[in-house]
Amino acid sequence: MLEELAKLWDSPLGTWEALVPIGFSLLASIVAYIMYQLFYGSRHIGAGVHRTFLIGGPAITTLFLGIQTSIPLSLGLLGALSFVRFRTPVKDPAEIGYLLLLIASSIGAATGNYLVTTILFTVVFIAQGVQWLMQNRFTLFGRGHLMISVDQLSFPTLDKKLTVFLKERLRGLSLETMSTLDDRVSLHYQYRRQSGFDWTAFTSELNQLSGTAKVDIFIG
Repeated sequence: MLEELAKLWDSPLGTWEALVPIGFSLLASIVAYIMYQLFYGSRHIGAGVHRTFLIGGPAITTLFLGIQTSIPLSLGLLGALSFVRFRTPVKDPAEIGYLLLLIASSIGAATGNYLVTTILFTVVFIAQGVQWLMQNRFTLFGRGHLMISVDQLSFPTLDKKLTVFLKERLRGLSLETMSTLDDRVSLHYQYRRQSGFDWTAFTSELNQLSGTAKVDIFIG
């Protein structure tokens, strides 16, 4: 009986061979979480995928460590990952980049490529820093983010009026993404911030413009 129990704990990997990659993956996940909050989280427009980083990173690393020690287990990789479903869809393509960063760091930890993973984080941090400077330092007041959600039935009649309304009141307006989910059309805009802008009046005028249409506004 004791021998059978001992066999359950047998593993091709030693304690340190498992602990070091998983620990490195957790550290990388924490860094990815901080970068998400620093460069992206303040926009409040994403699906909140960062909430899974601290669990997802070590879990993915453990998955690949198990696959390395058993070829039959590798055949079940697709099946294992097929259980993952996002109930809240990824609303901004930028979040996909952070998910790829998390997965890449987890695989790098599982395969012992610590230097490559560190270089990856360094390059991404520099790139994100340059992007942040361009958006928030090289314009007069920085760039703001606006998300407007409209019910799908009302959108065709409201589309042109909404575009004219926004362009008249927001400088440097640009439509970044547009998506449709659950009979709602979501529009993500960027605009140039203005000092002393009256958002209360803006919201009131927008509600008057929309009439009976249900419009939700998120400002970042």
